[in-house]
Amino acid sequence: MPPQYAPSLRSRLAPLLLFLQTGFIIIFAFYTEIERNGNADDFSKRYPDFQDVNVIVILGFGFLGTFLVRHGFSGSGFNLLVAAMATQWALILNGVESLYYRGRLRIDLKSLIVAEMCTASALISIGAVLGKTNPVHLILIGLLEVSGFILNKWLLQFLLNTHPLISIMMLHIFGSLFGLMLTGTLYRKGSEQRFEKEKFDTKMGLFSMLGTVVLWMFWPSFNSVLVDDRTPGRKLEAVCSTYLALAVSAVTAAAMSVLSNPKGKLHLIHLQSCILAGGVAVGVSMSAVRHPWEAMIIGFAAAIISSIGFQYLKIHMLLAFQCHDTCAILSSHALPGLLGWIAHLVLQIKDSDDHTVAIRFAVFHICSLLITIALSVTLGILTGLLIRLKFWRPPQYKNCFDDQAFWEFSHLAVRK
Repeated sequence: MPPQYAPSLRSRLAPLLLFLQTGFIIIFAFYTEIERNGNADDFSKRYPDFQDVNVIVILGFGFLGTFLVRHGFSGSGFNLLVAAMATQWALILNGVESLYYRGRLRIDLKSLIVAEMCTASALISIGAVLGKTNPVHLILIGLLEVSGFILNKWLLQFLLNTHPLISIMMLHIFGSLFGLMLTGTLYRKGSEQRFEKEKFDTKMGLFSMLGTVVLWMFWPSFNSVLVDDRTPGRKLEAVCSTYLALAVSAVTAAAMSVLSNPKGKLHLIHLQSCILAGGVAVGVSMSAVRHPWEAMIIGFAAAIISSIGFQYLKIHMLLAFQCHDTCAILSSHALPGLLGWIAHLVLQIKDSDDHTVAIRFAVFHICSLLITIALSVTLGILTGLLIRLKFWRPPQYKNCFDDQAFWEFSHLAVRK
């Protein structure tokens, strides 16, 4: 008897996509305009940055999710689908202030870059539930997570007067905590054991490693794209610091992978989960990093913490908190992000000559983390409760991590 796969999503996915896209088109038709006041030099400076961020969001995150043997189509294809929808939504939400004061949503390359960075936060969250949800779930998660992240960004900027770069770089902490709460809410009985089709394949692992390499190559652009280039040398500092942190993180992750393996061999999934930890940590602390050695120490510590998290915390999170983390976003984004937050606090206090200013910064910095944690955890749980509804037709246990539930394979079609 042929396997029974998930029912057709024609009555759910197609209407949702068409409804949302029609709504976006109407909003863009009546309320948006392209910002044409910039000169050619601004475009030539911004466009390479936009290309780099676009490559990270589409190629990097897309290929990164293809490591599962029967979930490669969904890992890359649904990443593109969610990114396309979430970026449009982020453009609209980020332009609300412009709409209020000017009557129009202004779009330029910087707004596109910021929108894609907001989308990256949603893609991080989706990594926790990869393979256990259908595309309708992913679209809803993407839109709700982007909405929550932009709300968090507004709160930090307007309540605490946080610099835009710092508020956006909280995407690692916000996205990972949102995803962990989401996957905990969507817990399925039997998840303590590996899902039947949750398997790693060497061929798909090669594609996934390609995504890691793409992220590693372009991460300096991701961290430096919003750095104020009016300060001489500041953008160069950001690029150099990120590269050095990534380099140290890659070397340390390889050493930790060998040390933690019983046979003393490199583990590809372990390496992928920890190799970017330095870039994540130094991105969160970018505003306070001034010297190469600071970035290198942050990268070294991030790789160690990420490796320990991957090796020990992932299974304990599943057993203790019923939190099945498919892509190990706890070790790859949450822990390095928190380390970067601590490094930012320590470096800022170290470089401050005024104790009153240092204390004031510490209070505001701690408040920014508390707001981010509270909002991400709350919205992650609420989103999980929403998409648990049977109306969205969640995939059955036996159909999790299986492309055949959603994609057509002509060579597997039953001929009558």
